[in-house]
Amino acid sequence: MSGGPPPAAAAPSGEAPAENPAAAGEPRESLHTPTGRSWRSWLEPVAIVLIGAAWLLYVENSDLDSIARRSLATRYVGQKTWEHIELTVVSTLAVLVIAIPLGVLLSRRWARPATPFVLAVANIGQSAPAIGVVVLLAVIWGIGFWTAVVALVAYGVLPALRNTMVGLQQVDPTLTDAGRGIGMSPGTVLRRVELPLAVPVILAGIRTTLVLMVGTASIAAFISGGGLGDLITSGVSTQRTPVLLTGCVLIALLALLIDWLGGMATRLLAPKGL
Repeated sequence: MSGGPPPAAAAPSGEAPAENPAAAGEPRESLHTPTGRSWRSWLEPVAIVLIGAAWLLYVENSDLDSIARRSLATRYVGQKTWEHIELTVVSTLAVLVIAIPLGVLLSRRWARPATPFVLAVANIGQSAPAIGVVVLLAVIWGIGFWTAVVALVAYGVLPALRNTMVGLQQVDPTLTDAGRGIGMSPGTVLRRVELPLAVPVILAGIRTTLVLMVGTASIAAFISGGGLGDLITSGVSTQRTPVLLTGCVLIALLALLIDWLGGMATRLLAPKGL
């Protein structure tokens, strides 16, 4: 009796042996791989742009009077959209400059007694009505772009701050102890162990802040801060429904587009393997 390996099973007569792409070393494209889902991830922004273009085309070809046409002129709508993006970007950058370092600081053991007080202050901005915060700041500092930015920062700092703290606090203590055990300083442990592991949670907070900023930036219109809120207030004051709906539709589509960009950034910036 031979001690060699058993022969491979023969394929049924008339059928070619089945090929195993993995065994042959050929890559297999799957919907779960970046290659397989890359084209699907672009469907959302394309749909958003098409819906926005279709709405503007519909409004332009509608029977509008001179007041509505003046408010929906392409140049004016483009200017207000750009102002809205400026409000969102500047406010979000200010939130990140404040919330992320403060969240890192409050995640340190020696600073945790101050956490309830800081969170209580951050909660004030989000629990108070946004329009009330804007009007109060306008009374103190006057109207304009930067007053609107301060109001938006007060409203949007909480999600980024809380997610930064939660992301760092959920890091497994054994990993940080291991880093210290091999001679890392506390700063090196934070930079090379804690922050990379907390990145997905921190990015989720930034994404939430971005979407909040897009929606809340419409209140800047009440203090001459610009943005798409001007279309809403103009539509209400002149009783022109197409103008009002155009402002609402563009803000909603911009929020969806920002949310998609945040999702793409989360997938690209999150450390591999997490």
